[in-house]
Amino acid sequence: MSNTDKANSDKDSRHRDRMQRKKEIVDKGIASADQEKGVLLVNTGNGKGKSSSAFGMLARALGHDMQVGVVQFIKGTFSTGEEKFFRRFPEIEYYVMGEGYTWETQDRERDIKTAGEAWGKAVKMLQNNKIQLVVLDELNIALKYKYIDVKDVISALQERPFMQHVVITGRAAPTELIEIADTVTEMREIKHAYKAGIKAQKGVEL
Repeated sequence: MSNTDKANSDKDSRHRDRMQRKKEIVDKGIASADQEKGVLLVNTGNGKGKSSSAFGMLARALGHDMQVGVVQFIKGTFSTGEEKFFRRFPEIEYYVMGEGYTWETQDRERDIKTAGEAWGKAVKMLQNNKIQLVVLDELNIALKYKYIDVKDVISALQERPFMQHVVITGRAAPTELIEIADTVTEMREIKHAYKAGIKAQKGVEL
């Protein structure tokens, strides 16, 4: 065996050993995760992808023939690709309740009223044990501006059906929500096309 062949053989052997140790750790972790329950996920942070991740989960749930629901807070003055797509499915309840971003409406009382109506739709979903996944898109923004009381949200989430999954998106997730969530992901912006003068593109942001 040449020196090169021996070096490659040693490298392969070390790789197998590392992967075997890793497999043992992963298998042990999988075996210990034996609970079944509805999970609460929060996607927050200043980076792109919070809503996109939530709608990816929505597609996954539909693939499993699950009943799902969506309430979009804040967004509402323009139609998005995800709304056009997901409204095709009879298994989904879909509500776009906002009147646009807060800097567009410039009317706090109207924003509070609209957010309250959206939250009313969300509460009904969170009480319906037939809906297995609920997406509350941009709810964090409504909480940030105190359009909705975070205590009411926490209470509704804790009292929802045991196996119901919920995904909440939006920047600046409140501490109270993060504390009760099962999974929290913070999207961090490194670069964004918008800052280079590129407007929102269909299929990417819209």
